[in-house]
Amino acid sequence: MQPITPNLWFDGNAEEAARFYVSVFPDSRMLGVQRYTDAGPGPAGTAVSVEFELRGQRFTGINGGPMFTFSEAVSFVVACDDQEEADHYWAALTADGGQEGQCGWLKDRFGLSWQVYPSALGALLGDPNPVRAAAATRAMLAQRRIDLAEIAAAADAAAAADSR
Repeated sequence: MQPITPNLWFDGNAEEAARFYVSVFPDSRMLGVQRYTDAGPGPAGTAVSVEFELRGQRFTGINGGPMFTFSEAVSFVVACDDQEEADHYWAALTADGGQEGQCGWLKDRFGLSWQVYPSALGALLGDPNPVRAAAATRAMLAQRRIDLAEIAAAADAAAAADSR
């Protein structure tokens, strides 16, 4: 059993959110839905909580009501193998009402925050050449969806200008 399971608080749409996340990420699945009975307190048959798994990580979603909402203080990181994979997740997670943020951050249509980027971004931002690293950082800070080629081009141009 996984020792720690993130529990996500939704306002009546935990099952919809879980099914959406399972559809976005491969190797993911619904594990179960607990529904209200005639005893309440919610309408009989509606979801109280859902259990789901995204790429081996278990989650619980609970329909807790409107009292609490998500914020950027907690986000889920999706480090991708390449730009194509990052673009796929970016498009899927911002679809149907999601919101783009800065530097690869976004909120999905349920208000949950994600960071989506190609893993190679770390090497550009941490380049041992401080001129390249600074140029990469400036380029990234100007972006919403991370465009690795654009960041690499900015780093290369800065390094070339510095070597003259």
